[in-house]
Formats: sequence, structure tokens, C-alpha cells
Amino acid sequence: MLIAFVVVAAVFSYVVLGAGFFTTQKAQETVYQAVAQSTSNIQMMGQVYGTASDPANGIDSISFAIGLAPGSPTLDISKMKIIFSTPNDPPKTYTWGPGVASGMLFSANETLAGTTTPGLQSLSSQNQTQISFKVSPVVPKNTVVNFEILPSVGAALPFSKTTPPALTSTNVLY
Repeated sequence: MLIAFVVVAAVFSYVVLGAGFFTTQKAQETVYQAVAQSTSNIQMMGQVYGTASDPANGIDSISFAIGLAPGSPTLDISKMKIIFSTPNDPPKTYTWGPGVASGMLFSANETLAGTTTPGLQSLSSQNQTQISFKVSPVVPKNTVVNFEILPSVGAALPFSKTTPPALTSTNVLY
């Protein structure tokens, strides 16, 4: 009887220890995922520009530079989305496309030492990339525009800008 009790107790303790190790491993994975998501912060680098092929009609293209916070892991730009909206138009979602932006695609170009590399797919914490996309319909003067950059991992970056009261070919949104 004593031997049976010892065997049952040993099996029970083995099961409890195994469950404890499994729980600890899952908790550790959760912590690592949380740290990875919280450290991949996108930052604005400089101004947001709106270009107008016909300034009398409005802005038809948007561009801005982004970078990563120091120590952030590499960001996969090809999985990133940009949501763009104005008060008069519903939100539009732009996805990455190689080369020149068109339709509902945005382009990402890296510029280093005066050399532009089009079709950038990933961004490391030491680099910046220029994001560009076409907007349709055009955005008139004195209009608030809303952006939300959604990386595949990490926190989103929402921000708003306003088009200037008088449009030119190249405009800084404030």
C-alpha cells in the first residue's frame, strides 16, 4: 500500500511540475511578444508634403519620411498599411507596392548619400524611408487630413495635418 501511495504521489508531482514548466514557457513567450510589439515604434521624420499637379484643384499626392525608434527591430514595410481620410471622404487603406505609387498603393524609397533605392521592403532602426501615395479625389485647401500608419507588428502611428489656405505645386501640411 505504501509503495502504491509513493508511486501515485511521484506521478502526480511529475504532472504538476510538467504543467508548471509549460505555463512558465507560455508566459515567457507572451512577454517576448509584448516586448517586440512595444519596441517597434514608427516615428515621423520631418514634414508631411502634399504635391499638386494643378494647385487650383487641390493636392493629389502625399509624401513623408518615417523611421524607427532606436533599438526597434526591423519593420516589414511590405506588410504595413496606411489609412488616409478627410472629413468629406471615407477612409481609404493603402498597401505597399513596388516602384511608383498608384491606385491604392504606396511606395517606400530609401535615400542614402543622395542615392534613392525604390521599392524598399524593410526598414531598420538606422535608416529612414520616404513614403509616397496618390490621393483621389484631390484634397482642397484648408482641409484636415487624417493618417494612420499600421505596421504588421507594433503600435500604430495616427496623426492629422491640415492643407494650407493657398496651394502651390509643393505644400507643407501643418
